[in-house]
Amino acid sequence: MRRFRAESLVLPLVALLTLTADQVSKQWVITHLEWGQSVDLAPWLAPVFRITHVTNTGVAFGLLQGMGDVFTVVAVIVVGALLWYHHSLPPGQILLRIALGLQLGGAMGNLADRLTRGAVVDFVDLNFWPLQRWPVFNLADASIVAGVGVLVLTMLFEPAEAEGEGKLEQRGTE
Repeated sequence: MRRFRAESLVLPLVALLTLTADQVSKQWVITHLEWGQSVDLAPWLAPVFRITHVTNTGVAFGLLQGMGDVFTVVAVIVVGALLWYHHSLPPGQILLRIALGLQLGGAMGNLADRLTRGAVVDFVDLNFWPLQRWPVFNLADASIVAGVGVLVLTMLFEPAEAEGEGKLEQRGTE
């Protein structure tokens, strides 16, 4: 029987926080803005950031429009795979759990939109170099991208640490 480890709560907590922030922000946008309407949060932010209510039937950042049904199925598979993989993680791996939690929360946020609204609500509208004319996105998209970034960094740097630790252990036994 597996012993409970507090670290096993990292992924579900990060996913839940991500999902909650995503859904609350989208609900605010839906409640306060008409489709296509923009609002500036502060005059000094207006040139680079505003909230713009749009919907997206494609994937992150407005790509592959009109393929919502395909991405609904893909999202269900991704959510299932992330939950399955989470249970096979060895002790430790906190950054990996955070990365997967961000991805899981983001996937669930956009999946919830597809299932309840038929399209994903996007609202983060950035306009500064190099992001001029960047597609409008949401917190779920940003979380997925951040999760992938943390995952890549984890994969790049953790093997070197583990290899170095193994060499240190070998030296100590000689």
